[in-house]
Amino acid sequence: MAAPKLSNLDLVNACDSFPYPPPYRSFNPQLRSRLYSLKVVGNNTPLGYVLPAVAEVFRNLPDWSLDDAEDDATTTPTLTIVSGTNVAERSAVVAKTCEALRQTGAFVLLKGWRDELYPVYGLGREHLFDIERAASPLFGVNTYGVHMTVYTRSQESGELKIWVPRRARTKQTYGGMLDNSVAGGIATEEEPFECLVREAAEEASLAEEVVRSGARACGTVTYIYVRDERAGGETGLLQPECQYVYDLEVEEDVVPKPGDNEVEEFGLWSAEEVRESLAKGEWKPNTALVMLDFFVRHGVLTPANEKDYIEIVSRLHRRLEFPTP
Repeated sequence: MAAPKLSNLDLVNACDSFPYPPPYRSFNPQLRSRLYSLKVVGNNTPLGYVLPAVAEVFRNLPDWSLDDAEDDATTTPTLTIVSGTNVAERSAVVAKTCEALRQTGAFVLLKGWRDELYPVYGLGREHLFDIERAASPLFGVNTYGVHMTVYTRSQESGELKIWVPRRARTKQTYGGMLDNSVAGGIATEEEPFECLVREAAEEASLAEEVVRSGARACGTVTYIYVRDERAGGETGLLQPECQYVYDLEVEEDVVPKPGDNEVEEFGLWSAEEVRESLAKGEWKPNTALVMLDFFVRHGVLTPANEKDYIEIVSRLHRRLEFPTP
């Protein structure tokens, strides 16, 4: 029996899967119960949500403090970095701890170590520390990326067609699933557009001048994802993300090609073919949201053909609960 088709709202729920704070609609309230807030000493701003099982690993570790808040039901438990007074010192503490956890095999997630640093911000765009990309879901901190949809229009019919890559089946995460034309994480001190130019060359072999002259910024897509087994490593970890979204319309003779081992192939798909593949659950969860955002902006998804249009559009731009730059 064929699997039931997913609605567009199903796709949103699958990625933006962490419950909203009261009094808003809550999809799974128990996920919020007794989560630990990540903080740095001397700063009371929460920076991320940490699962209890993860927080427990930090109990009695040097440079960290765990407060279970057992004496006050109204107080949130906290995991605090208690050493360091600047970006470099805090980053060194986090790096030392994460490397030790990696060496001891404390978390399967850390087997995917990338040697890439992501920034963590406080209020007022204050850069507090950097963290290894693979470790960021352990702390539930905001991370940032770029996603671009490359598309063309037939000179004869004007039909919209989209360049869709299939992730390499050998990838540890979401292997074989469909993806946005270009996508990647923004590293510390990297500007979104420069990240886009780099990723476009690496993943899609797109010439720098094509991207710089034609890519159009289209805002952001935001969500809080609860990781499942397809993401690799421990499940249930929280992943708040802000994706900077771009469109690139190209001539029919511009053909993206895999530039590394992360993409298996590119196909030129009609909007209807993309919609059918979305309904079959063939897309990586966050890239499905970026594709829905593209459809909204290009008039493929409208109030006339989508009963949940208002909720979908609002959920594509969720307000994240931690400071952003």
